Amino acid sequence: MKWITAIIQPHKLDDVREALSRIGVDGLTVTEVRGYGRQKGHTEIYRGAEYAIHYIPKVKIEAAVNEDVADRVVETIRDAACQNKIGDGKIFVIDLESAMRIRTGETGKDAL
Repeated sequence: MKWITAIIQPHKLDDVREALSRIGVDGLTVTEVRGYGRQKGHTEIYRGAEYAIHYIPKVKIEAAVNEDVADRVVETIRDAACQNKIGDGKIFVIDLESAMRIRTGETGKDAL
């Protein structure tokens, strides 16, 4: 099993969710987060005053998937979230040692 975490632009969330649904990913956890990478933030003007925005709003998507579909999930997220611009995001893949469905007590792949 793999734990896939993607940090993407907020306006790409629906595109990513729809693409993952098409390939059979049943569940996601979505969190609104803030951070920066190469962008290092930006400045905005509000009512004539300039403000430095150091942390950019992003969305973190997390999903536990079977190992045999992990590469396809990563490619699907990349294709749906990519705009070929700095700030498109990152995808992390981590080995998932175990999982348990609380309601039924199923473990491993059956819990996903």
